[in-house]
Amino acid sequence: MTSESQRDTLLRRVDDLMPRLSDWNQTVWHYGETAWREYRSARFYVELLRRHGFEVEEGSAGMPTAFCATWRNGEGPTLGGYAEYDAVPGNCQAADVVKRPRDGLSPWAGGHTDPHSALGFGALGGFLAVQALMREQGIPGTLKFFGEPAEKVRGSKPLHAARGYYDDLDAAISFHPFYMLPLCNTTRWDTHCGAAYGVIYTFTCDSPETWLTSDRHSPIAASHASARAPGANDAVTQMYQNAKALREHVLASGLNWSMNEAILNAGQATADNLPAQMAQIMYFIRVPSVAQAEHVVRGLDHIAECAAQLAHCRVKRDWVAKSRPGLANHALAELTYRNLERVGAPCFGDEAIALARQIQANLGMTPMERPFLPATEQLMPPREAERELRRILPPTQTHFTSDDYTEYSWHAPTVRLYIGRPTLAPRDDGGAYPDWVMNALGGLAPCIDPMIETAAKTVGLTLLDLLQEPEALTRARAEFEERTGGGIGGSRWLAPLCDYPPPLDFRWPEYVTTPRGENDWVIPAPGPGRQ
Repeated sequence: MTSESQRDTLLRRVDDLMPRLSDWNQTVWHYGETAWREYRSARFYVELLRRHGFEVEEGSAGMPTAFCATWRNGEGPTLGGYAEYDAVPGNCQAADVVKRPRDGLSPWAGGHTDPHSALGFGALGGFLAVQALMREQGIPGTLKFFGEPAEKVRGSKPLHAARGYYDDLDAAISFHPFYMLPLCNTTRWDTHCGAAYGVIYTFTCDSPETWLTSDRHSPIAASHASARAPGANDAVTQMYQNAKALREHVLASGLNWSMNEAILNAGQATADNLPAQMAQIMYFIRVPSVAQAEHVVRGLDHIAECAAQLAHCRVKRDWVAKSRPGLANHALAELTYRNLERVGAPCFGDEAIALARQIQANLGMTPMERPFLPATEQLMPPREAERELRRILPPTQTHFTSDDYTEYSWHAPTVRLYIGRPTLAPRDDGGAYPDWVMNALGGLAPCIDPMIETAAKTVGLTLLDLLQEPEALTRARAEFEERTGGGIGGSRWLAPLCDYPPPLDFRWPEYVTTPRGENDWVIPAPGPGRQ
């Protein structure tokens, strides 16, 4: 049984760690590296974990920016958690109270939005605090801490799951900054995240000479006086337009679901009379169930084939992600929420309040006395959050939104923990804040550190209980066995869907070094003589 003395000691460990957790978060936040290209961020974690005694496998599951770190202290439960550290292209905001990119970078470079930097160190703080207590007091058990890249495209967790990395876990903790009411300072109850599929369609025009109007006597595929083949750009345009137009015919209405696209490549053409040779478009689908995800992809396949035929191209589909819907675990959700109650919700101090009021003033608003959203400093019991969430969903919809933490939930009892991040209170005029505001608040240490501290303490206390209280782990495990029909391989267990290699070789945005300098971006940063 966990004693009050042990709990107090763990909370002090987090207090002692906070200056370093804050600094570490600032480092990764300013790296701002995006999916599959988080080289410095992953290296930072690997070196940090090794300094703390973890054995670290780099490049786990064939992903260069992933890792699996393990620390053992005798026979006992194996408990898992993770860091994410991918940022988002086009969100390069400085840690400032005005809109501006980080120094020397294009505004279209990467930046943290959720922010994943604080997600990682909120979780790691709890693991390092409990590790120190395990050493001091001889508490047996194993800690496994994963580096999960490319979460924004649901990249790594399906791959880790399919390669068996989660199979030895007795329980897992998934922490995420609050991003949607009512899921703030709470744990998820029944309605977990749904399935998410990501696909890339590559259109290639490699036989332009066979187009309808091609001049067979011309030395090039299309003479300057002839109509050339449409080519890959036309195919992507057709795909984009038809997928939008036919969206309502792909999946039945009445569900909360989404399908978004991103054009990764367009062209490889010239200003001459030559068609675009290759273009790529990626789709990301968030739906409640795997069956619905499969149905949407079948629809996209049909649209892609038609677009390719119209534009005189070939089309190839590649997988980016196949993640399963989440599996609830009430026992672990209750245990974690009790620990959150002990810690309390984040509390924003005078310095954070002053920064938030400066942002409001710079937006032309009258600064509020209490500028932060009240919910970010209040607790929300899981059952109450569930009731509020269900108000916006059809009765038959079992899952909502998406995040690939769900992969853990099919291999071990898993809790989804949300902690309030700095979010400004609603504007008096009913308007919305620009997106740079949330991004900036995630990089201002006085604003984001309260969330990191609350998360680290809640994660640490939950790990300590799972190590010290066998009955808590037994309850969580029994529920997992019941929900899966016998655990891994059980009658209701859903096996990993990942049957594809890591999608590393596509044109994911990244920082590059050129004659213009270091840390340039694939969309160059403004500089002398360049606009």
